Amino acid sequence: MAPHRNDPDNAGTDWHAQELLLMREVMKLVGRSLAPAFVLREMLHLMSELLGLNRGRMVLADDAVPGAERTASVRHAYGLTAEEAARGVFRWGEGITGRVLASGLPAIVQDVDAEPLFLFRTVARARLPPQTVAFIALPIDVNGATVGVLACHRIRSRQRHLNDDLALLRILATLAGQLLQLEQLVAEERRQLAARNEALEHALDVGSARYGLIGRSPALLQALGELERVSQSQATVLLLGESGTGKELFARAVHLASGRRDQPFIKVNCSAIPDTLFESELFGYERGAFTGASTARAGWFEQANRGTIFLDEIGELPLAMQSKLLRTLQEGTLVRLGGTREIRIDVRLVAATNRDLAREVQAGGFRQDLYYRLNVIPIRLPSLRERREDVRALALHFVSRANQAHQRNVNLAPDALARLEAHDWPGNIRELGNLIERLVLLADHTLVTAAALERFMPTALDRAPPAPASAPIPPALPAAGGGLVRDYQSATSHDAQTLQDALTRHQGNQSRAAQSLGLTLRQFSYRLRKAGLR
Repeated sequence: MAPHRNDPDNAGTDWHAQELLLMREVMKLVGRSLAPAFVLREMLHLMSELLGLNRGRMVLADDAVPGAERTASVRHAYGLTAEEAARGVFRWGEGITGRVLASGLPAIVQDVDAEPLFLFRTVARARLPPQTVAFIALPIDVNGATVGVLACHRIRSRQRHLNDDLALLRILATLAGQLLQLEQLVAEERRQLAARNEALEHALDVGSARYGLIGRSPALLQALGELERVSQSQATVLLLGESGTGKELFARAVHLASGRRDQPFIKVNCSAIPDTLFESELFGYERGAFTGASTARAGWFEQANRGTIFLDEIGELPLAMQSKLLRTLQEGTLVRLGGTREIRIDVRLVAATNRDLAREVQAGGFRQDLYYRLNVIPIRLPSLRERREDVRALALHFVSRANQAHQRNVNLAPDALARLEAHDWPGNIRELGNLIERLVLLADHTLVTAAALERFMPTALDRAPPAPASAPIPPALPAAGGGLVRDYQSATSHDAQTLQDALTRHQGNQSRAAQSLGLTLRQFSYRLRKAGLR
Protein backbone atom coordinates (compact mmCIF):
# COMPACT_ATOMS: atom_id res chain seq x y z
CA MET A 1 0.00 0.00 0.00
CA ALA A 2 1.25 3.50 -0.79
CA PRO A 3 0.71 5.59 2.39
CA HIS A 4 0.84 8.94 0.65
CA ARG A 5 -2.20 8.00 -1.47
CA ASN A 6 -4.24 7.65 1.73
CA ASP A 7 -3.35 11.10 2.97
CA PRO A 8 -6.54 13.25 2.91
CA ASP A 9 -4.42 16.39 2.68
CA ASN A 10 -2.86 15.28 -0.58
CA ALA A 11 -4.94 17.84 -2.44
CA GLY A 12 -2.30 18.69 -5.02
CA THR A 13 -2.46 15.34 -6.80
CA ASP A 14 -3.52 15.54 -10.45
CA TRP A 15 -5.98 12.63 -10.33
CA HIS A 16 -6.91 12.94 -14.00
CA ALA A 17 -3.25 12.51 -14.99
CA GLN A 18 -2.99 9.52 -12.63
CA GLU A 19 -6.04 7.90 -14.23
CA LEU A 20 -4.61 8.38 -17.71
CA LEU A 21 -1.28 6.94 -16.57
CA LEU A 22 -3.01 3.92 -15.05
CA MET A 23 -5.05 3.22 -18.20
CA ARG A 24 -2.02 3.71 -20.43
CA GLU A 25 0.05 1.26 -18.36
CA VAL A 26 -2.77 -1.28 -18.23
CA MET A 27 -3.21 -1.18 -22.01
CA LYS A 28 0.53 -1.60 -22.44
CA LEU A 29 0.27 -4.74 -20.35
CA VAL A 30 -2.59 -6.01 -22.49
CA GLY A 31 -0.50 -5.35 -25.61
CA ARG A 32 2.40 -7.30 -24.15
CA SER A 33 0.44 -10.28 -22.87
CA LEU A 34 -3.12 -11.47 -23.15
CA ALA A 35 -2.65 -13.78 -20.15
CA PRO A 36 -5.28 -12.49 -17.69
CA ALA A 37 -3.34 -13.51 -14.55
CA PHE A 38 -0.40 -11.24 -15.38
CA VAL A 39 -2.50 -8.27 -16.52
CA LEU A 40 -4.99 -8.43 -13.62
CA ARG A 41 -2.30 -8.59 -10.93
CA GLU A 42 -0.53 -5.57 -12.38
CA MET A 43 -3.84 -3.75 -12.70
CA LEU A 44 -4.46 -4.18 -8.94
CA HIS A 45 -0.91 -3.00 -8.27
CA LEU A 46 -1.43 0.19 -10.31
CA MET A 47 -4.80 0.85 -8.64
CA SER A 48 -3.03 0.98 -5.30
CA GLU A 49 0.09 2.85 -6.34
CA LEU A 50 -1.55 5.51 -8.50
CA LEU A 51 -5.04 5.98 -7.03
CA GLY A 52 -4.88 4.69 -3.46
CA LEU A 53 -7.43 1.94 -4.08
CA ASN A 54 -5.77 -0.51 -1.75
CA ARG A 55 -5.90 -4.25 -1.09
CA GLY A 56 -7.49 -4.83 -4.47
CA ARG A 57 -8.62 -8.36 -5.24
CA MET A 58 -10.26 -10.34 -8.03
CA VAL A 59 -12.73 -12.85 -6.64
CA LEU A 60 -13.59 -15.37 -9.37
CA ALA A 61 -16.10 -18.23 -9.45
CA ASP A 62 -14.75 -21.67 -8.62
CA ASP A 63 -15.37 -24.65 -10.85
CA ALA A 64 -18.88 -25.96 -10.28
CA VAL A 65 -19.16 -29.21 -8.31
CA PRO A 66 -22.42 -31.16 -8.85
CA GLY A 67 -24.57 -31.00 -5.73
CA ALA A 68 -22.29 -28.49 -3.96
CA GLU A 69 -22.99 -24.84 -3.18
CA ARG A 70 -21.44 -22.33 -5.58
CA THR A 71 -18.36 -20.51 -4.28
CA ALA A 72 -15.87 -17.92 -5.46
CA SER A 73 -12.28 -17.37 -4.30
CA VAL A 74 -9.67 -14.63 -4.36
CA ARG A 75 -7.52 -15.45 -7.40
CA HIS A 76 -5.53 -12.24 -7.83
CA ALA A 77 -4.68 -9.66 -5.19
CA TYR A 78 -2.33 -6.83 -4.27
CA GLY A 79 -1.70 -5.84 -0.68
CA LEU A 80 -2.98 -9.14 0.76
CA THR A 81 -0.77 -11.79 2.30
CA ALA A 82 -0.99 -15.35 1.02
CA GLU A 83 -2.89 -16.35 4.17
CA GLU A 84 -5.36 -13.49 3.75
CA ALA A 85 -5.99 -14.35 0.10
CA ALA A 86 -6.50 -18.01 0.99
CA ARG A 87 -9.26 -17.05 3.44
CA GLY A 88 -11.13 -15.16 0.70
CA VAL A 89 -13.71 -17.81 -0.19
CA PHE A 90 -17.35 -16.70 -0.46
CA ARG A 91 -20.62 -18.48 -1.11
CA TRP A 92 -23.13 -16.91 -3.47
CA GLY A 93 -25.04 -14.30 -1.41
CA GLU A 94 -22.58 -14.40 1.52
CA GLY A 95 -21.37 -11.02 2.73
CA ILE A 96 -20.91 -8.02 0.47
CA THR A 97 -18.85 -9.94 -2.07
CA GLY A 98 -21.38 -12.78 -2.19
CA ARG A 99 -24.25 -10.34 -2.72
CA VAL A 100 -22.50 -8.78 -5.70
CA LEU A 101 -21.93 -12.26 -7.14
CA ALA A 102 -25.59 -13.18 -6.66
CA SER A 103 -27.16 -9.92 -7.80
CA GLY A 104 -24.70 -8.71 -10.44
CA LEU A 105 -24.99 -5.19 -8.95
CA PRO A 106 -22.18 -3.03 -7.54
CA ALA A 107 -21.91 -2.45 -3.79
CA ILE A 108 -20.46 0.54 -1.92
CA VAL A 109 -19.81 0.36 1.83
CA GLN A 110 -19.06 3.82 3.18
CA ASP A 111 -17.82 2.49 6.53
CA VAL A 112 -16.90 -1.17 6.96
CA ASP A 113 -17.25 -0.82 10.75
CA ALA A 114 -20.90 0.22 10.40
CA GLU A 115 -21.91 -2.48 7.91
CA PRO A 116 -23.09 -5.73 9.58
CA LEU A 117 -22.80 -7.68 6.32
CA PHE A 118 -19.11 -6.87 6.00
CA LEU A 119 -17.31 -10.05 7.15
CA PHE A 120 -13.66 -8.94 7.54
CA ARG A 121 -12.89 -12.41 6.21
CA THR A 122 -9.72 -11.66 4.29
CA VAL A 123 -8.29 -8.78 6.37
CA ALA A 124 -8.89 -8.34 10.11
CA ARG A 125 -9.97 -4.87 11.25
CA ALA A 126 -6.76 -4.47 13.20
CA ARG A 127 -4.80 -4.71 9.95
CA LEU A 128 -6.70 -1.79 8.39
CA PRO A 129 -5.89 1.92 8.86
CA PRO A 130 -7.51 3.58 11.91
CA GLN A 131 -9.43 6.02 9.66
CA THR A 132 -12.86 5.31 8.27
CA VAL A 133 -12.41 2.66 5.56
CA ALA A 134 -14.78 2.23 2.64
CA PHE A 135 -15.19 -0.90 0.50
CA ILE A 136 -16.12 -0.95 -3.19
CA ALA A 137 -17.13 -4.09 -5.05
CA LEU A 138 -18.13 -4.28 -8.73
CA PRO A 139 -19.32 -7.33 -10.69
CA ILE A 140 -17.20 -8.83 -13.48
CA ASP A 141 -19.42 -10.09 -16.28
CA VAL A 142 -18.66 -12.54 -19.10
CA ASN A 143 -21.33 -13.11 -21.74
CA GLY A 144 -23.96 -11.46 -19.52
CA ALA A 145 -23.25 -13.64 -16.47
CA THR A 146 -21.45 -12.53 -13.30
CA VAL A 147 -18.29 -14.60 -12.92
CA GLY A 148 -16.41 -12.53 -10.35
CA VAL A 149 -15.95 -9.37 -8.34
CA LEU A 150 -13.38 -6.57 -8.52
CA ALA A 151 -13.09 -5.10 -4.99
CA CYS A 152 -10.81 -2.79 -3.01
CA HIS A 153 -10.53 -0.73 0.17
CA ARG A 154 -10.55 3.09 0.16
CA ILE A 155 -9.96 5.72 2.79
CA ARG A 156 -13.26 7.56 2.81
CA SER A 157 -12.02 11.07 3.61
CA ARG A 158 -9.68 11.89 0.76
CA GLN A 159 -9.32 14.60 -1.88
CA ARG A 160 -10.86 12.53 -4.68
CA HIS A 161 -14.50 12.03 -5.49
CA LEU A 162 -15.96 8.58 -4.91
CA ASN A 163 -17.78 8.78 -8.25
CA ASP A 164 -14.43 9.15 -10.04
CA ASP A 165 -13.19 5.95 -8.41
CA LEU A 166 -16.42 4.17 -9.34
CA ALA A 167 -16.21 5.28 -12.98
CA LEU A 168 -12.64 4.03 -13.30
CA LEU A 169 -13.37 0.74 -11.50
CA ARG A 170 -16.28 0.09 -13.87
CA ILE A 171 -13.89 0.43 -16.82
CA LEU A 172 -11.36 -1.90 -15.17
CA ALA A 173 -14.05 -4.44 -14.29
CA THR A 174 -15.26 -4.41 -17.91
CA LEU A 175 -11.69 -4.88 -19.14
CA ALA A 176 -11.19 -7.73 -16.68
CA GLY A 177 -14.35 -9.42 -17.99
CA GLN A 178 -13.13 -9.10 -21.58
CA LEU A 179 -9.76 -10.61 -20.67
CA LEU A 180 -11.44 -13.50 -18.89
CA GLN A 181 -13.76 -14.03 -21.86
CA LEU A 182 -10.77 -14.05 -24.18
CA GLU A 183 -9.09 -16.59 -21.92
CA GLN A 184 -12.19 -18.81 -22.16
CA LEU A 185 -12.24 -18.51 -25.95
CA VAL A 186 -8.55 -19.39 -26.20
CA ALA A 187 -9.02 -22.33 -23.82
CA GLU A 188 -11.98 -23.58 -25.86
CA GLU A 189 -10.00 -23.20 -29.07
CA ARG A 190 -7.16 -25.18 -27.53
CA ARG A 191 -9.57 -27.89 -26.41
CA GLN A 192 -10.99 -28.12 -29.93
CA LEU A 193 -7.52 -28.25 -31.45
CA ALA A 194 -6.49 -30.91 -28.95
CA ALA A 195 -9.60 -32.92 -29.76
CA ARG A 196 -8.94 -32.53 -33.48
CA ASN A 197 -5.31 -33.58 -33.06
CA GLU A 198 -6.42 -36.55 -31.02
CA ALA A 199 -8.91 -37.49 -33.72
CA LEU A 200 -6.25 -37.15 -36.40
CA GLU A 201 -3.79 -39.18 -34.35
CA HIS A 202 -6.50 -41.76 -33.79
CA ALA A 203 -7.25 -41.88 -37.50
CA LEU A 204 -3.55 -42.24 -38.20
CA ASP A 205 -2.89 -44.86 -35.54
CA VAL A 206 -6.06 -46.88 -35.92
CA GLY A 207 -6.44 -46.36 -39.65
CA SER A 208 -3.23 -45.60 -41.51
CA ALA A 209 -0.91 -47.67 -39.35
CA ARG A 210 -3.31 -50.60 -39.33
CA TYR A 211 -3.77 -50.53 -43.07
CA GLY A 212 -0.15 -49.87 -44.03
CA LEU A 213 -0.95 -46.37 -45.34
CA ILE A 214 1.86 -43.96 -44.54
CA GLY A 215 1.29 -40.25 -44.04
CA ARG A 216 -0.75 -37.76 -42.09
CA SER A 217 -1.62 -35.14 -44.70
CA PRO A 218 -5.20 -33.78 -44.63
CA ALA A 219 -5.85 -35.15 -48.15
CA LEU A 220 -4.87 -38.68 -47.10
CA LEU A 221 -6.77 -38.53 -43.82
CA GLN A 222 -9.88 -37.29 -45.61
CA ALA A 223 -9.80 -40.25 -47.99
CA LEU A 224 -9.15 -42.57 -45.07
CA GLY A 225 -12.04 -41.05 -43.13
CA GLU A 226 -14.39 -41.65 -46.05
CA LEU A 227 -13.13 -45.22 -46.24
CA GLU A 228 -13.78 -45.80 -42.54
CA ARG A 229 -17.32 -44.41 -42.78
CA VAL A 230 -18.38 -46.78 -45.58
CA SER A 231 -16.34 -49.83 -44.64
CA GLN A 232 -19.12 -51.48 -42.63
CA SER A 233 -21.65 -51.18 -45.45
CA GLN A 234 -21.96 -53.61 -48.36
CA ALA A 235 -21.96 -50.85 -50.99
CA THR A 236 -19.58 -51.00 -53.93
CA VAL A 237 -16.57 -48.69 -53.56
CA LEU A 238 -14.99 -47.05 -56.62
CA LEU A 239 -11.43 -45.82 -56.06
CA LEU A 240 -10.49 -42.96 -58.38
CA GLY A 241 -7.17 -41.30 -58.91
CA GLU A 242 -3.96 -41.30 -60.87
CA SER A 243 -1.81 -44.35 -61.42
CA GLY A 244 0.50 -45.15 -58.53
CA THR A 245 -1.59 -43.55 -55.76
CA GLY A 246 -2.00 -46.78 -53.79
CA LYS A 247 -5.40 -48.05 -54.89
CA GLU A 248 -4.61 -51.65 -53.95
CA LEU A 249 -3.66 -50.61 -50.42
CA PHE A 250 -6.89 -48.66 -50.09
CA ALA A 251 -8.90 -51.60 -51.44
CA ARG A 252 -7.29 -53.87 -48.87
CA ALA A 253 -8.02 -51.24 -46.22
CA VAL A 254 -11.73 -51.34 -47.16
CA HIS A 255 -11.61 -55.10 -46.67
CA LEU A 256 -9.73 -54.96 -43.36
CA ALA A 257 -12.06 -52.29 -41.95
CA SER A 258 -15.17 -54.30 -42.82
CA GLY A 259 -16.83 -57.28 -41.21
CA ARG A 260 -15.36 -59.43 -44.00
CA ARG A 261 -11.80 -58.97 -42.77
CA ASP A 262 -11.39 -62.68 -41.94
CA GLN A 263 -12.66 -63.79 -45.35
CA PRO A 264 -10.78 -63.88 -48.70
CA PHE A 265 -9.47 -60.74 -50.38
CA ILE A 266 -9.03 -61.38 -54.11
CA LYS A 267 -7.32 -58.83 -56.34
CA VAL A 268 -7.68 -58.90 -60.12
CA ASN A 269 -5.88 -56.62 -62.59
CA CYS A 270 -8.26 -56.34 -65.52
CA SER A 271 -5.57 -54.85 -67.79
CA ALA A 272 -3.46 -58.02 -67.43
CA ILE A 273 -6.16 -60.46 -68.63
CA PRO A 274 -6.51 -61.15 -72.37
CA ASP A 275 -9.98 -60.44 -73.73
CA THR A 276 -10.59 -64.11 -74.50
CA LEU A 277 -9.93 -65.22 -70.92
CA PHE A 278 -11.99 -62.68 -68.99
CA GLU A 279 -15.05 -64.86 -68.53
CA SER A 280 -13.17 -67.99 -67.44
CA GLU A 281 -10.92 -65.98 -65.07
CA LEU A 282 -13.71 -64.06 -63.38
CA PHE A 283 -16.50 -66.64 -63.36
CA GLY A 284 -14.67 -69.96 -63.72
CA TYR A 285 -15.45 -72.82 -66.06
CA GLU A 286 -16.78 -76.38 -66.07
CA ARG A 287 -14.93 -79.44 -67.21
CA GLY A 288 -14.99 -79.69 -71.01
CA ALA A 289 -16.02 -76.05 -71.48
CA PHE A 290 -13.15 -75.67 -73.96
CA THR A 291 -10.18 -77.63 -75.21
CA GLY A 292 -7.83 -78.31 -72.31
CA ALA A 293 -10.47 -77.78 -69.61
CA SER A 294 -9.87 -81.22 -68.06
CA THR A 295 -11.22 -80.14 -64.66
CA ALA A 296 -13.68 -77.56 -63.40
CA ARG A 297 -12.25 -74.37 -61.91
CA ALA A 298 -13.81 -71.74 -59.66
CA GLY A 299 -13.33 -68.19 -60.91
CA TRP A 300 -12.15 -65.21 -58.91
CA PHE A 301 -15.69 -64.26 -57.85
CA GLU A 302 -16.32 -67.71 -56.38
CA GLN A 303 -12.97 -67.67 -54.62
CA ALA A 304 -13.89 -64.31 -53.08
CA ASN A 305 -17.23 -65.60 -51.75
CA ARG A 306 -18.14 -63.95 -48.40
CA GLY A 307 -15.09 -61.73 -48.83
CA THR A 308 -13.98 -58.84 -51.05
CA ILE A 309 -12.91 -58.77 -54.69
CA PHE A 310 -10.81 -55.91 -55.99
CA LEU A 311 -11.06 -55.23 -59.73
CA ASP A 312 -8.19 -52.93 -60.64
CA GLU A 313 -8.22 -51.03 -63.95
CA ILE A 314 -11.90 -51.87 -64.40
CA GLY A 315 -12.03 -49.44 -67.31
CA GLU A 316 -10.18 -52.09 -69.37
CA LEU A 317 -13.10 -54.54 -69.04
CA PRO A 318 -14.52 -55.45 -72.50
CA LEU A 319 -18.11 -54.41 -73.17
CA ALA A 320 -19.26 -58.02 -73.43
CA MET A 321 -17.95 -58.74 -69.95
CA GLN A 322 -19.42 -55.57 -68.53
CA SER A 323 -22.97 -56.87 -68.96
CA LYS A 324 -22.10 -60.17 -67.27
CA LEU A 325 -20.44 -58.35 -64.39
CA LEU A 326 -23.50 -56.12 -63.98
CA ARG A 327 -25.78 -59.16 -63.80
CA THR A 328 -23.59 -60.78 -61.17
CA LEU A 329 -23.53 -57.63 -59.06
CA GLN A 330 -27.28 -57.09 -59.27
CA GLU A 331 -28.43 -60.67 -58.73
CA GLY A 332 -25.59 -62.08 -56.64
CA THR A 333 -25.29 -65.14 -58.90
CA LEU A 334 -22.98 -66.34 -61.65
CA VAL A 335 -22.81 -69.13 -64.18
CA ARG A 336 -19.48 -70.74 -64.98
CA LEU A 337 -18.29 -70.87 -68.55
CA GLY A 338 -19.82 -74.05 -70.05
CA GLY A 339 -22.17 -74.46 -67.09
CA THR A 340 -25.92 -74.27 -66.71
CA ARG A 341 -26.29 -73.97 -62.95
CA GLU A 342 -26.47 -70.62 -61.19
CA ILE A 343 -24.09 -70.29 -58.25
CA ARG A 344 -25.03 -67.85 -55.51
CA ILE A 345 -22.20 -65.68 -54.18
CA ASP A 346 -21.85 -63.00 -51.52
CA VAL A 347 -19.04 -60.66 -52.58
CA ARG A 348 -18.21 -57.04 -51.75
CA LEU A 349 -16.77 -55.30 -54.83
CA VAL A 350 -14.07 -52.64 -54.74
CA ALA A 351 -13.15 -51.29 -58.18
CA ALA A 352 -10.42 -48.90 -59.22
CA THR A 353 -9.57 -46.90 -62.31
CA ASN A 354 -7.44 -43.97 -63.36
CA ARG A 355 -9.73 -43.31 -66.33
CA ASP A 356 -12.64 -40.90 -66.53
CA LEU A 357 -15.46 -43.45 -66.65
CA ALA A 358 -18.11 -40.77 -67.15
CA ARG A 359 -16.36 -39.69 -70.33
CA GLU A 360 -15.98 -43.32 -71.37
CA VAL A 361 -19.73 -43.74 -70.95
CA GLN A 362 -20.37 -40.77 -73.23
CA ALA A 363 -17.95 -42.20 -75.80
CA GLY A 364 -19.66 -45.59 -75.70
CA GLY A 365 -16.68 -47.40 -74.25
CA PHE A 366 -18.32 -48.21 -70.91
CA ARG A 367 -21.85 -49.25 -70.03
CA GLN A 368 -23.85 -46.52 -68.33
CA ASP A 369 -25.79 -48.93 -66.10
CA LEU A 370 -22.58 -50.57 -64.87
CA TYR A 371 -21.04 -47.15 -64.25
CA TYR A 372 -23.95 -46.18 -61.99
CA ARG A 373 -23.72 -49.57 -60.25
CA LEU A 374 -20.01 -49.02 -59.54
CA ASN A 375 -20.19 -45.34 -58.67
CA VAL A 376 -22.09 -45.86 -55.39
CA ILE A 377 -19.26 -44.77 -53.08
CA PRO A 378 -16.56 -42.97 -55.09
CA ILE A 379 -13.40 -42.18 -53.13
CA ARG A 380 -10.74 -40.07 -54.79
CA LEU A 381 -7.19 -40.89 -53.78
CA PRO A 382 -4.90 -37.83 -53.68
CA SER A 383 -1.83 -37.68 -55.87
CA LEU A 384 1.54 -37.35 -54.19
CA ARG A 385 1.88 -33.70 -55.26
CA GLU A 386 -1.32 -33.04 -53.25
CA ARG A 387 0.23 -34.52 -50.12
CA ARG A 388 3.82 -33.28 -50.25
CA GLU A 389 4.02 -33.37 -46.46
CA ASP A 390 3.90 -37.17 -46.71
CA VAL A 391 6.85 -37.48 -49.12
CA ARG A 392 9.43 -37.43 -46.32
CA ALA A 393 7.71 -40.21 -44.34
CA LEU A 394 7.17 -42.29 -47.47
CA ALA A 395 10.77 -41.86 -48.60
CA LEU A 396 12.13 -42.91 -45.21
CA HIS A 397 9.79 -45.92 -45.22
CA PHE A 398 10.99 -47.01 -48.67
CA VAL A 399 14.63 -46.50 -47.65
CA SER A 400 14.17 -48.67 -44.58
CA ARG A 401 12.39 -51.37 -46.58
CA ALA A 402 15.00 -51.37 -49.36
CA ASN A 403 17.86 -51.45 -46.83
CA GLN A 404 16.38 -54.52 -45.20
CA ALA A 405 15.65 -56.24 -48.51
CA HIS A 406 19.10 -55.62 -50.00
CA GLN A 407 21.25 -55.63 -46.84
CA ARG A 408 22.31 -52.00 -47.32
CA ASN A 409 22.72 -49.06 -44.96
CA VAL A 410 21.78 -46.02 -47.05
CA ASN A 411 20.34 -42.86 -45.47
CA LEU A 412 18.96 -39.62 -46.88
CA ALA A 413 20.38 -36.26 -45.81
CA PRO A 414 17.90 -33.47 -44.90
CA ASP A 415 18.60 -31.61 -48.15
CA ALA A 416 17.93 -34.80 -50.13
CA LEU A 417 14.56 -35.19 -48.39
CA ALA A 418 13.77 -31.57 -49.20
CA ARG A 419 14.64 -32.23 -52.86
CA LEU A 420 12.27 -35.21 -52.93
CA GLU A 421 9.49 -33.07 -51.41
CA ALA A 422 9.94 -30.44 -54.11
CA HIS A 423 9.45 -32.92 -56.97
CA ASP A 424 5.99 -33.34 -58.55
CA TRP A 425 6.11 -37.16 -58.82
CA PRO A 426 3.85 -37.71 -61.85
CA GLY A 427 4.12 -41.45 -61.14
CA ASN A 428 3.08 -40.85 -57.52
CA ILE A 429 4.02 -43.32 -54.78
CA ARG A 430 5.05 -46.03 -57.22
CA GLU A 431 7.58 -43.73 -58.88
CA LEU A 432 8.95 -42.60 -55.53
CA GLY A 433 9.31 -46.19 -54.31
CA ASN A 434 11.09 -47.28 -57.51
CA LEU A 435 13.49 -44.35 -57.33
CA ILE A 436 14.33 -45.05 -53.68
CA GLU A 437 15.02 -48.73 -54.38
CA ARG A 438 17.28 -47.80 -57.29
CA LEU A 439 19.04 -45.26 -55.10
CA VAL A 440 19.65 -47.76 -52.28
CA LEU A 441 21.13 -50.27 -54.72
CA LEU A 442 23.34 -47.85 -56.64
CA ALA A 443 24.31 -45.10 -54.16
CA ASP A 444 28.07 -44.61 -53.79
CA HIS A 445 27.89 -43.49 -50.14
CA THR A 446 25.79 -44.41 -47.16
CA LEU A 447 24.59 -40.81 -46.75
CA VAL A 448 22.89 -39.50 -49.89
CA THR A 449 22.89 -35.71 -50.19
CA ALA A 450 20.79 -33.62 -52.55
CA ALA A 451 23.76 -33.39 -54.96
CA ALA A 452 24.20 -37.17 -54.97
CA LEU A 453 20.45 -37.68 -55.33
CA GLU A 454 20.24 -35.51 -58.42
CA ARG A 455 21.64 -38.16 -60.76
CA PHE A 456 18.79 -40.48 -59.81
CA MET A 457 16.05 -37.92 -60.34
CA PRO A 458 14.08 -37.84 -63.65
CA THR A 459 15.67 -35.46 -66.16
CA ALA A 460 14.72 -33.80 -69.42
CA LEU A 461 16.21 -36.79 -71.26
CA ASP A 462 13.48 -38.95 -69.73
CA ARG A 463 10.92 -36.78 -71.51
CA ALA A 464 12.45 -36.73 -75.00
CA PRO A 465 9.99 -35.82 -77.79
CA PRO A 466 8.90 -38.45 -80.34
CA ALA A 467 11.48 -39.29 -83.02
CA PRO A 468 10.91 -37.91 -86.55
CA ALA A 469 9.53 -40.22 -89.24
CA SER A 470 12.92 -40.85 -90.78
CA ALA A 471 14.62 -41.72 -87.53
CA PRO A 472 14.90 -45.31 -86.29
CA ILE A 473 13.02 -46.39 -83.21
CA PRO A 474 15.14 -45.24 -80.28
CA PRO A 475 16.04 -47.71 -77.58
CA ALA A 476 14.76 -47.18 -74.08
CA LEU A 477 16.83 -44.52 -72.37
CA PRO A 478 18.92 -45.70 -69.43
CA ALA A 479 18.08 -44.06 -66.17
CA ALA A 480 20.81 -42.09 -64.49
CA GLY A 481 21.12 -44.87 -61.96
CA GLY A 482 21.63 -47.56 -64.56
CA GLY A 483 18.25 -49.38 -65.11
CA LEU A 484 15.74 -49.05 -67.92
CA VAL A 485 13.02 -46.67 -66.85
CA ARG A 486 9.88 -45.57 -68.66
CA ASP A 487 8.82 -42.08 -67.67
CA TYR A 488 5.27 -41.49 -66.43
CA GLN A 489 3.20 -39.43 -68.83
CA SER A 490 -0.27 -37.96 -68.55
CA ALA A 491 -3.20 -39.34 -70.54
CA THR A 492 -3.11 -36.21 -72.72
CA SER A 493 0.62 -36.42 -73.51
CA HIS A 494 0.03 -36.99 -77.27
CA ASP A 495 -2.55 -35.36 -79.51
CA ALA A 496 -4.60 -37.15 -82.15
CA GLN A 497 -2.33 -36.06 -85.03
CA THR A 498 0.78 -37.42 -83.29
CA LEU A 499 -0.90 -40.77 -82.72
CA GLN A 500 -2.13 -40.95 -86.31
CA ASP A 501 1.34 -40.06 -87.67
CA ALA A 502 2.92 -42.82 -85.59
CA LEU A 503 0.44 -45.36 -86.95
CA THR A 504 1.08 -44.21 -90.50
CA ARG A 505 4.86 -44.47 -90.10
CA HIS A 506 4.56 -48.05 -88.92
CA GLN A 507 1.90 -49.21 -91.38
CA GLY A 508 -0.78 -49.53 -88.69
CA ASN A 509 1.35 -51.64 -86.31
CA GLN A 510 0.21 -50.36 -82.92
CA SER A 511 3.01 -52.06 -80.97
CA ARG A 512 5.72 -50.38 -83.05
CA ALA A 513 3.84 -47.05 -83.02
CA ALA A 514 3.49 -47.20 -79.24
CA GLN A 515 7.19 -48.00 -78.83
CA SER A 516 8.18 -45.08 -81.02
CA LEU A 517 6.27 -42.74 -78.73
CA GLY A 518 7.64 -44.26 -75.54
CA LEU A 519 4.28 -45.78 -74.61
CA THR A 520 3.07 -49.25 -73.77
CA LEU A 521 0.56 -50.83 -76.10
CA ARG A 522 -2.20 -50.36 -73.49
CA GLN A 523 -1.36 -46.66 -73.09
CA PHE A 524 -1.28 -46.18 -76.86
CA SER A 525 -4.66 -47.93 -77.29
CA TYR A 526 -6.18 -45.82 -74.53
CA ARG A 527 -5.02 -42.61 -76.18
CA LEU A 528 -6.40 -43.79 -79.52
CA ARG A 529 -9.82 -44.31 -77.92
CA LYS A 530 -9.71 -40.90 -76.21
CA ALA A 531 -8.81 -39.27 -79.53
CA GLY A 532 -11.66 -41.06 -81.32
CA LEU A 533 -9.29 -42.94 -83.65
CA ARG A 534 -10.51 -46.38 -82.56
